[in-house]
Amino acid sequence: MYGDDETIRRILTSTGNTWAVVGLSNNESRAAYGVARILQRYGKRIVPVHPKEETVHGERGYASLADIPFEVDVVDVFVNGALAGQVADEAVAKGAKAVWFQLGVVDEAAYERTRAAGLDMIMDRCPAIEIPRLG
Repeated sequence: MYGDDETIRRILTSTGNTWAVVGLSNNESRAAYGVARILQRYGKRIVPVHPKEETVHGERGYASLADIPFEVDVVDVFVNGALAGQVADEAVAKGAKAVWFQLGVVDEAAYERTRAAGLDMIMDRCPAIEIPRLG
């Protein structure tokens, strides 16, 4: 419902390779850590976004999307659903081309705002599952 195969394929293959992963830290038990590693294996540049500004998987971290000094293609959101809408709005302000809310993260109002701003958006899906599924 929140992401058809065509949109998922477009984000994964032609939207761009720089993915800001919001909520990514060095905590190996968190889903963001493993998903970011898989994104890297598939040729994506990951940019950790976390208040601790940690370097993760060899990539320098930033405290916020606004702090990243270069363009970001996709914003992959691993935060509490109550905060996800704000991150989507920050992605629009940053000039991202797409927003991806992870499994369990749904904010219909944010989806409408983000799509109205011209960005592709996926909710309640995981790129680490979708990449191999779509081949």
